[in-house]
Amino acid sequence: MLTADDPLPHRPERILIAGVTGAGKTTLAVRLAERWDLAHHELDALHHGPGWTPRPQFLDDVRAFAATDRWVTEWQYTSKGTNDVLPGRADLLVWLDYPYPLVRRRLLRRTWRRRILRTKLWNGNVEPTLWQALTVRGDENILDWQRRTRHKWTERMPSIETGFPGLTIVRLRHPRETERWLRASVT
Repeated sequence: MLTADDPLPHRPERILIAGVTGAGKTTLAVRLAERWDLAHHELDALHHGPGWTPRPQFLDDVRAFAATDRWVTEWQYTSKGTNDVLPGRADLLVWLDYPYPLVRRRLLRRTWRRRILRTKLWNGNVEPTLWQALTVRGDENILDWQRRTRHKWTERMPSIETGFPGLTIVRLRHPRETERWLRASVT
């Protein structure tokens, strides 16, 4: 597993970005897509249909872009079958393993901002009201989801390393490391 200071063994063409909800996966994916001229496929946009219903063609869409040569995406929806498609095609996995208080603050800001401003997201969806964020519990509450899944990547990474030995993994532990890695690796 590489760190922010290790050079990449090759210029990647198919990149997965993993991390807890709120770590900045999509933001980094957009930046890498622009710098390395890669197609960015946002999994939230492929997954959420109108009314937050899962799109039936989600996994087919993931398979279609994963079969292409140059892309970057956020690695999420692992229970929806993306584990069977994405890591076997990727040549780089960037793991945003940031401190929990940092990603918690980021998610709180993002959630509150989107809910207060009623920001339109994928396929016309709008996050529920701020009141619902404070009162609803379970999978429907992104703040609860983040808290419950915050250790997911730490638990999974050893089996990912073993199961995909050709996959280069870069572990970035703080946004400062990410910026340092971008300056050194992305030309």
